[in-house]
Order: sequence, then structure tokens, then C-alpha cells
Amino acid sequence: MAATKDNPTVQPGTREALLEAAAEVIAETGFRSARVRDICERAGANVAAVNYHFGDKEGLYAALIQSAFDQVIARFPLDAGVSATSTPEERFLAFVRGYLQRILAAGAQCRHGRIVMREMIEPTSALDLMVEKVVKPTSLLLDDILKHLLGPGFPEASRRQTALSIIGQIVFYAHCRPVLERMNPDFKLDQGDLESLVNHVAQFSLGGIRALKDAGQTVKRKRTLPGRKVPPARRRK
Repeated sequence: MAATKDNPTVQPGTREALLEAAAEVIAETGFRSARVRDICERAGANVAAVNYHFGDKEGLYAALIQSAFDQVIARFPLDAGVSATSTPEERFLAFVRGYLQRILAAGAQCRHGRIVMREMIEPTSALDLMVEKVVKPTSLLLDDILKHLLGPGFPEASRRQTALSIIGQIVFYAHCRPVLERMNPDFKLDQGDLESLVNHVAQFSLGGIRALKDAGQTVKRKRTLPGRKVPPARRRK
């Protein structure tokens, strides 16, 4: 169907306007509370435009999630500045920086970050798309970095827990940002503050990773000491 002045449903730019308006409304209210009519009014489109371009509200949301991922991934890669000669520590620092930028970016990316965070708390059918598009690749990248930082032989289950602790630190600043701003009026996250936060999270995490690695190596040495006898258990009287 060709676009005409009498049919605003298919006017050029309508699809993009709906996605932009949906990002604003859903970031404010969440997917379940967002109304198609409100989105269309903000986009300057009629209600039928959503059905025409996306099928329904769920289709619009899925397209928004996909668009948000594409924009955030392109703008904030988790391996920015990393090369084949980069150390594991340098790769880890780039990962922390990219992840924090993704969830704390200003402007349109900030809206997208809030939508993604809300999807994790109040999941919809779009969560499967999020897991495949973002969560799994991110998890695999961090796991590979941790393998190099922790060394061979480190228990896989403990490595997964380490990864979750690192991600937990990062997403805390997104989930609790309103509380942090009320507790500390000087708390802000412009580019300079964000880089300071990146360095803190990275240094704090690397300290913990080194401690875990050293503890694991100490246990291995104790288990392999020659002639070491294990004392018999004492009997209870």
C-alpha cells in the first residue's frame, strides 16, 4: 500500500515515530501499563498504525527491544579498545566500562537502558529475545575473560558465581540510582564520574578475583603436599 496524505497509517517515518514514542512511554510506565493510544498520540499517528506496522502492542514492544539492543550494542561495545595483545585485566576494564555505559547512558540510550532493566524485573515474552541477543553473548564474553584471570582448574560453578557478583555490582547502580541520588545529592554520573565508577568496580572486582585465585592455589598446594597425613577424627565420648 502506497503512502498518501489521506492515509497517515503508512506515511513515511510513521514506524520510526512509533518506536520513538513507545520508548518514551514504556520507559515511563512499563510495558503493561503503556497504552497504545498514548503512544500513537505522542507519535502523531492513528491507532491503526500500530497494527499496520507491528501487528499489535506486543509486536511493537518486540521491535522496540530489538531496536534498543541494536543501538546500545553498536554504541557501547564491551570490547572497545581491546586488541589481540590486550591483557585479561585490560579486557575486563573494557567490559565493565561498556556494561556501565549501556545501562547508565544519557538521552535515548538512557530510555533504552531503563526498558531493558524493567524487562528483567517484569519479564514479558520479549525476555527470550533479550537473553539470546544480549545476555548470552555478554555472559560468554565475561566467562572467557574470567577463565584467563582465574587460570585453569578453577571450578566452573565458582567462576559462574564470580561473574554474577560482577554483574550484580554493575546493575546495582541502575536499579538503585534514584535511591543513591536521594541519599547523596552530589551523586551524579556524567562522563567523568562514570569513568571513576568504572575504575572502582574494575579494581574492586579484580582484587576479589585475585583473592579467589590465590585461595584456590593454596588449597591445591595443601592437597598435594608429600607425606601429609590427615589426622583421624576424634570419637565423641
